[in-house]
Amino acid sequence: MIRLITPYYFLLLTLPFFSLVANGQQSSSKTADSFIVADPVILVVDYNRLKPIYTKENDTLYVVNFWATWCRPCVEELPDFMVVNDRFKDNQKFKMILVSLDDAEKANGTVKNFAKRLKLNVDNYLLDDIKKMNEWIPDVDSLWSGSIPATLFIKNGRSLRFVENSLDKDELESIIKLYL
Repeated sequence: MIRLITPYYFLLLTLPFFSLVANGQQSSSKTADSFIVADPVILVVDYNRLKPIYTKENDTLYVVNFWATWCRPCVEELPDFMVVNDRFKDNQKFKMILVSLDDAEKANGTVKNFAKRLKLNVDNYLLDDIKKMNEWIPDVDSLWSGSIPATLFIKNGRSLRFVENSLDKDELESIIKLYL
């Protein structure tokens, strides 16, 4: 007995393929699980909770990048940051942290979607402390005007370097190598 595939069964069989193609991924011999990217966690914190995370005295170089989804130079440099992070992520004396300065209500929407799309696979925070920015900005670096992108290189609670503009991957990598 020959059974024809009904439209219902056809849909069930082809839906996984079409959902992969719709997400810009091509069908291959890989399983659908290999295309799943975990949702990034965006922790909303105030500065008093953020600072102890990167000022630990544990001989680790912390690269702390301040950015926002609405900042074009920030968005343009983040792929380079992820390339460099991939080169150093296995070094236990290295840690990259991204700190979004977007509005807190965008943490689980715009910021999370952006982090997922760009595969920002580092510790992601959203600093919700706008009312106190005149206190925490000079605490990060006394000469920081508050403009972004900005990147702090810090080790054992001591600021080693602060860059208040974009960094390309070569610049970023050379600074990291200097302090690791």
